[in-house]
Amino acid sequence: MIIKFGTDGIRGPVESQITPEVCLKIGHASGLVLKDMGWETVLIGKDTRVSGYMLESALQAGFIAAGVNVRLLGPLPTPGVAYLTRSLRNQFGLVISASHNNYLDNGIKLFDGNGEKIPKDAERKIEKLLVGELKPVKTAELGKAQRFDESGDRYIEFCKSTVPPDVSFDSLRIVLDCANGACYKVSPSIFRELGAEVISIGTKPDGYNINYECGSTHPEKVQEEVIKQRADFGIALDGDGDRVVLIDRKGHILDGDDIMYILAYANPNRTGPWSGIIGTAMSNFGFEEAVKKLGYKFKRADVGDKHVNQMLKKEGWMLGGEPSGHIICRDLVSTGDGTIAALKVISSLLILEKDPEDVLQNYKKMPQININVDVANKDILSDAEIQKKIKEIESDLTIGRILVRASGTESKIRIMIESDDEATAIKYAKDIEKILIR
Repeated sequence: MIIKFGTDGIRGPVESQITPEVCLKIGHASGLVLKDMGWETVLIGKDTRVSGYMLESALQAGFIAAGVNVRLLGPLPTPGVAYLTRSLRNQFGLVISASHNNYLDNGIKLFDGNGEKIPKDAERKIEKLLVGELKPVKTAELGKAQRFDESGDRYIEFCKSTVPPDVSFDSLRIVLDCANGACYKVSPSIFRELGAEVISIGTKPDGYNINYECGSTHPEKVQEEVIKQRADFGIALDGDGDRVVLIDRKGHILDGDDIMYILAYANPNRTGPWSGIIGTAMSNFGFEEAVKKLGYKFKRADVGDKHVNQMLKKEGWMLGGEPSGHIICRDLVSTGDGTIAALKVISSLLILEKDPEDVLQNYKKMPQININVDVANKDILSDAEIQKKIKEIESDLTIGRILVRASGTESKIRIMIESDDEATAIKYAKDIEKILIR
């Protein structure tokens, strides 16, 4: 089996792709490559999938065979692992998670010692080693493993430290959905310790219910509870905690574009590192126009928070993200962090003494239609009929955009159409969908 890194690490079905044998090899190959880069200890965190224990053991054996020491963190959000790789120094991190996918999938995300997704050249070196024979180092050079029980407490304290000391959450009632995933312990504690009344949902993982009808991919659950509980905010995280969707007191759902606009609006300093914002090809055209009116520069990266972070580093800017809810505040974190983004938005609104709708009335989104189509083979995207249809739509759209791409994490083709006329966008998206499902 050929194993390749996708948009966000390596991901796939546990029963056929992300097997113990494969993870043994990934641990060994990753250990060899990252040890060459100067790091000799790996921090392994995971979400709550039932397969996590099995794959953790296989990865641990692979790293030890490569002469790499292992520190097991237990269930911890992806950004928590990234934070600890920086905080504990000279160590790299690995997260066992398939993010927003269901429990049948799992995956591997790797961070370097700076808490950033490993570079493309390192991924390619690991891929080459995966096809070779696994040869352990000499017995005297084998790595050692130990548990690190302080990981959750350290991440909680870090998140709390990002809130200005003169900002209080004491008056807030917050509905928090942790998607039965990696945030189920730490995130409720963070908001409670900051003074908020927290109504938690999605905090009873059983190994199978991660992301199931909850979390950032199903924000309607939080939306209903916000209205019912008369809460001030709703927060919906995904299974590994690197995405967030917010809900205001009136039940309006705020995606990643809305979140970034609030942060951009609230920032009084729009020079130097704060002069520009990075979005992706999925960012709404209305969002781009709105942040430019605020005085920011705007650029688009390829889809994936890794690409957003790379462009932020290149430009020297601090804020970037995706409509899906990956938000990177580089002044605080090195990767998408749903909890940090929520904390920063709520803090900003409290300082401004404004509700989200007061801020968001300053921009209008262009109608955007997104359709995900399940496919057996993502190579169908190169089909001549599909490419012809895409070109026809591109020539017809006088105002708007079309993006048809293969998902980097699932067996899906993602269709995005923007148009100043919503009916037109729906029609074109459905036209492409019909061709794909034939």
